[in-house]
Amino acid sequence: MRKNFDELTIADDFMFCKIMQDEETCKTFLEMTLADKIGKISYLSSQNAITTGAGAKSIRLDILVKDETGKSYDIEMQAVNEHNLPKRMRYYQAALDILFLDKGKHYSNLNDSYIIFLCLFDSVGKDMPLYSFENICIEDRQILLNDGAKKIIINANAFSKAKDKNLSGFLEYVKTGKVTTEFTGRIEKMIETLKSNEQARSEYRFISGFEMDAHHYGRQEGMKEGMKEGMKKGLAKGFADGAYQNKLETAKNLIDIGLSIENIIKATGLSREEIEKL
Repeated sequence: MRKNFDELTIADDFMFCKIMQDEETCKTFLEMTLADKIGKISYLSSQNAITTGAGAKSIRLDILVKDETGKSYDIEMQAVNEHNLPKRMRYYQAALDILFLDKGKHYSNLNDSYIIFLCLFDSVGKDMPLYSFENICIEDRQILLNDGAKKIIINANAFSKAKDKNLSGFLEYVKTGKVTTEFTGRIEKMIETLKSNEQARSEYRFISGFEMDAHHYGRQEGMKEGMKEGMKKGLAKGFADGAYQNKLETAKNLIDIGLSIENIIKATGLSREEIEKL
């Protein structure tokens, strides 16, 4: 069941995406996580749907960021442990690489990228607040592959073990809702403002209703054709129009950052004519 809008916290996907759309907030979060400064944000978008091929599994990114140096960052909020995080991160990395490397370009043009999952659970099991992964040589672990790909899993459960005070405070806020730092205080005020925003409330209501309608249609079809097949058809019909609109919005965003039409076709599945009309 969907939460009531007034009960949403930073740990809920809808609110997380809204808060991270603020450039200053997103930049602060990235710099806390990476313990380093990043370039000025040149592109920031939420809920990007990416399809790498007609028969390929599509993905939807919570927050996609590019900075002025060309580095990209995918930030995901994960509340439930589905026990597939490593391979999910692998697939997301592959999808982003296909998206950002234009046809005919050299592999050296691939940008550095970070896949970051902020989790309410410890998927690795070592009770650490931050797990950072890079490809290394098994025979000599001092040798890095230097492929520019980094994956980070954040465990909000271990907020008290984070060495950086601001990161510890942020993770505690994500996990418990307790405000202990200036940064989390600012986020709390942003959430309070959003909860009094009728447009945001209507958007959340629309999304919730849309999903419930899709499930309802699936159940009705299931009575006639079997629940499993009915759910498939119901969800497909329920999301078809919304998915198409989302593809159009994603295509507009990709046009804005200068991606080639060929790669936008690969990313969204839209035709050249549909993209040129935008």
